[in-house]
Amino acid sequence: MNTQADIPHLPRIVIVGGGAGGLELATRLGDTLGRRGQAEITLIERGRSHLWKPLLHQAAAGTLGIDDNELNYLAQSTWHHFKYRLGAMDGLDRANKQVLVAPTRDDDGREIVPRRSFGYDILVLALGSQNNDFGTPGAAEHAIALDTVDDARRFHRRLVNACIAANTQAAPLRPEQLKVVAIGAGATGVELVAELHNATRALAAYGLDRIDPERDVRLSLVEAAPRILPALSARLSASAAAELAKLKVEIHTGKRVTAVTSSGVQTADGDFLPAELVVWAAGVKAPDVLRDLDGLESNRINQLVVRPTLQTTRDDAIFALGDCAACPWAGHDGNVPPRAQAAHQQANFLVRQIARQLAGKPLSPFVYRDFGSLVSLGEYSTVGSLMGGLSKGSMFIEGHFARFIYWLLYRKHLLSLHGFWKTVFLTLARMISRTAEPRIKLH
Repeated sequence: MNTQADIPHLPRIVIVGGGAGGLELATRLGDTLGRRGQAEITLIERGRSHLWKPLLHQAAAGTLGIDDNELNYLAQSTWHHFKYRLGAMDGLDRANKQVLVAPTRDDDGREIVPRRSFGYDILVLALGSQNNDFGTPGAAEHAIALDTVDDARRFHRRLVNACIAANTQAAPLRPEQLKVVAIGAGATGVELVAELHNATRALAAYGLDRIDPERDVRLSLVEAAPRILPALSARLSASAAAELAKLKVEIHTGKRVTAVTSSGVQTADGDFLPAELVVWAAGVKAPDVLRDLDGLESNRINQLVVRPTLQTTRDDAIFALGDCAACPWAGHDGNVPPRAQAAHQQANFLVRQIARQLAGKPLSPFVYRDFGSLVSLGEYSTVGSLMGGLSKGSMFIEGHFARFIYWLLYRKHLLSLHGFWKTVFLTLARMISRTAEPRIKLH
């Protein structure tokens, strides 16, 4: 007679992290292995809803409605045959193949979900990345890093409150009032200040008649490298800088930030930039939990070192993808860059590789294809380069065509999560609803 222990269980595939890569992987595995009853798919995520990370700068500026673009994990798991479990991983027991998850508490500190552990046969770590302030004095206390939806909401509330306060007070503006400094002129910093140029003008138009954005609002970028967008081509950088100059954004390159205070930013050369709002967008690292995670190999920015198969170097049953993985880039020096397109490609790759591993077949190496980079400059312009099938090298693009390609990137992400028809209906519904809403979120 068989006992419960004798009954073989379905292969347990656990994915930790519900960002673009992790959620796309859970959805596709659920639609294939989960729906057919061939595996048990579980997504562990500390948040309750998903927003595509490249949209965070728009959410922070208020030009994109978070509620209209969020995806609820519980609903997605029900629709696509995987399990969603609320919680943050805080440890790993490789010997017993257990993911350790911290208790979850509400805003008042009350425990919602107790400490738990989840068994796995295959584990995929997709925890993404976060900004790295390098221990700069005052950065943690006085700067906002746009890593999460909560960060975007916090920044937007502070922006609206700053404008309301300035519009109400009788006294002259303080030197730092209505000044915004973005530290780091990568894509996030550049896109944010461009979006804020439009957002502050739209916000002032809704009854804040004592604020003159041209006179009172100042937007600044601070970058330690000699030019903005240092990871991208010089031509793209120059084009973006020219567009920002038209928006009267102050660009400070070759400046290293040494401290952030409640009233501004101090640089190594002795300059002080007054600011009421400071955004830290310089440098990235993987979450600290990945450092020395039960013996897994990690690098200096906490990324898990993986082989070309995306398996971690010290455990064949554990994979890593996206920003938290240090994946070798075949034919190039260094690793695959931490971009949304890399996470998307790796999620698609792992759908096939996990099926091969379950079938006992050998795994193939991941090959990253760089399709170029795009930087949105708000409603004014988009600049970028396309690579791959459209040209032998790279093709510089800007203007309306570049904006259209940028718009398509988000739709591609939605297609991965919803399929064609639901994406079409969601896009049409959003376009219609926008006609009856303010141009900017006002609270």
